[in-house]
Order: sequence, then structure tokens, then C-alpha cells
Amino acid sequence: MKRDFLTIWDFSPQEIQRILERSIEFKNSKGPGACPLIGKSFGLIFEKASTRTRVSFEAAIYQLGAHSVYMNTSEIQLGRGETVADTARVLSSYLDGIIIRTYGHERIQDFASNASVPVINALTDRHHPCQVLADMMTILEKKGRLEGVNVAYIGDGNNVANSLIEGASRMGMNLYLACPEGCEPDAAVLEAARQTARSEIMVLREPREAAGRADVVYTDVWVSMGQEKKAEDKMKKFSNYQINESLMACARKDAIVMHCLPAHRGQEITSAVMDGPGSVIFEQAANRLYTEKALLEMLASA
Repeated sequence: MKRDFLTIWDFSPQEIQRILERSIEFKNSKGPGACPLIGKSFGLIFEKASTRTRVSFEAAIYQLGAHSVYMNTSEIQLGRGETVADTARVLSSYLDGIIIRTYGHERIQDFASNASVPVINALTDRHHPCQVLADMMTILEKKGRLEGVNVAYIGDGNNVANSLIEGASRMGMNLYLACPEGCEPDAAVLEAARQTARSEIMVLREPREAAGRADVVYTDVWVSMGQEKKAEDKMKKFSNYQINESLMACARKDAIVMHCLPAHRGQEITSAVMDGPGSVIFEQAANRLYTEKALLEMLASA
């Protein structure tokens, strides 16, 4: 039976652990390694701009021995009025899996329900599960564990925050989210996580309170793609939410700094912190390749 990966909830803690362990195996392997997906083809449908997600998935697919087909929706019939359901059914007859980066989460749910091959969420407005797999891999590498690690997420309660909540709930990380009023994570995601959490998940107002607990300090852009019209009003709320040296002084001495990128240096994070000794931001970005290889291998063999 085909499996999809639309949110972190789609995998059990044991399955996530296996993906992370396999990701580390891929990272530590020497040479080209085996090509477990040779002869397979994967489609990438991107309705949003992308750097890391597109390149890491295309590289992962190639390194696994498979072929990728990139589709911009302005260049396929989906952009001219063909239904999501019809597109999903047709592409399923050509491909072994489909990776989608889009806006509304309902759109990818509709696609997955009509596809007969695995569908992977490469980002929606509500969730970014592939990013959080790489985040958890990075934390596991740097801290030696996930359970009991304290993560302070400081900034907008966006799609990354929602998926971090799910990841923390699944894997036993304590998550402290410092968000301005009106910028909290999705209430339904938060409630579902609290009902199943193996750890503490809290939404706070004060960034220093969250940082004071932190083994990991994490941030993201304050204005996500598609929200540019609200940027001016939204930015005013974040004046005290910057990750800077003063804020990092509140965290534990061995705290690491994470950002899913792209970063707006001088806004949500300073260059001094981003390029400082505690930053693992570029390792975090590099780990996208390995977690996506493990994810593709798992879903294609299901």
C-alpha cells in the first residue's frame, strides 16, 4: 500500500528514528554507494520558489539512481485549469512518486488522495515536514539524542513551527515557542500535539524566557512567502524577537543555533550569530540531502 508524507504525523516515532539513522548512514558513506531506486522516476511540482528543497531533492533522486522530472505549474496543464485530481491520476501512471511544493495544504491533500503513488510535501503554507526531518537529524548529530532536548523556536508561528511542534511531540523534544500575539502556531496542530506529546510544548511571549531553557535556538523569517502584503504591519511585532548575541547569552553555553533558510540577516538573526561558533545552520541545510534520500528510499520501497 502506498504511503504519503504530508506531515510529520504520517510516520511513527520508530519510523522517524529509522529515517534519521539511515540519513546518517548516507552522510557517512564513502563513494557513490548503492543505487536502490535505479530505474524509477519522480516528479517535482513546484508552485513556490525554492533553492534548498528543489536542489536537494533533485540531487537525492539522482544519487539514488532515479530520474527527476521538474514541473513548473505555469508550464503544465494544472496551471491552465486541469483539476488536481485529474493531474494526480495521470502523473501516477508515469511516475513512482511525486514531490509537491504549493500554497494551501488542502491542495496537496487533494492531490495525494487521487494519486496512486507516494506524495511528499515539499512545503505548504501549513507544514514543512521535510525541513523538520533535517532539523531533527542535525540535533541528533550535535546533541546525541532527541528525547529531552530543549528547543527554543523564536519568531513566527508558521509552517516550520507547526512541523517542529509535531516533531517534538513524536520524538520527545521539549519545545518552547516565543511568538508575538497574533503570530502563534496553528491552534489545531498545537492541540493535537499536546494530546500525544511525550514532552513539554509551550507557547510563550518572551524570547528570553524561551532562550533561557535552550539547548537549541531556532528561528525563521518573519514574513513567509505569500504574506508580503502584510509585511509592514507584521514586522512591527517582531522588534524584540531577533536572534542576536544578547539573546544567545540567555541560552545554555553549548546551545546551537538553527535557521531553515533563507535568512534575512539583520532582521530575525544577526550575521554575528549566524556565522558564529554555535551556528549549525549550513550543516542543517546540507542535511536536507540525506534525510530526503532516506525518505525517498523508504517510501519507494513501501
